[in-house]
Amino acid sequence: MSAIVLGKGDALLIVDLQNDFLPGGSLAVPSGDLVIAPINTLIDLYHGRGLPVYASRDWHPGDHCSFSAQGGPWPPHCVADTEGAHFSAALRLPENAVVVSKAVSSVEDAYSAFNGTGLARSMRADGITRLAVCGLATDYCVLNTVLDGIEAGFQVFLVPEATRAVEVAPGDGDRAIARMLAAGAVPVRLSAGRLVADLALGAQP
Repeated sequence: MSAIVLGKGDALLIVDLQNDFLPGGSLAVPSGDLVIAPINTLIDLYHGRGLPVYASRDWHPGDHCSFSAQGGPWPPHCVADTEGAHFSAALRLPENAVVVSKAVSSVEDAYSAFNGTGLARSMRADGITRLAVCGLATDYCVLNTVLDGIEAGFQVFLVPEATRAVEVAPGDGDRAIARMLAAGAVPVRLSAGRLVADLALGAQP
């Protein structure tokens, strides 16, 4: 077991932990609520060390191009300023968390928290070099956020226990994880309140 030493340059990025993606929501991710407890532990871990916490959210207009009424693949979800777009009340976001709104235009979708948000530039300005990524959903917004983060030059930790997949096709979640690891993401897991390299998923000590 190889413990991760967190310090200056580290940040936590929580992807789209919004009510519409949780049980009862309009685009619920199966067992999506099971990520809340490990994500809260991650928040305690990072915020407790004075490290930045970022939280992305879909913040769609009512006629967003991804919605079925506009020919998109999804039911209406995360419409700006609605209850479905709010973060889960069970998520213990610190008051100084940086909220990143994405896919705010009717004509453009954005699965990645880096797509059109200026997030990479903002993180670099804050001295961030390494991210731990968690949230919903593994095979869409988490996948694209991780790939874009790596492309932008950040080292990225993936926390599989703090993600869940939509699984439009069976196995989409596992395939997404494989893509992220192949691109250079480092799988980690929580152990006794610490992050450790997940050797079972191929991380190097």
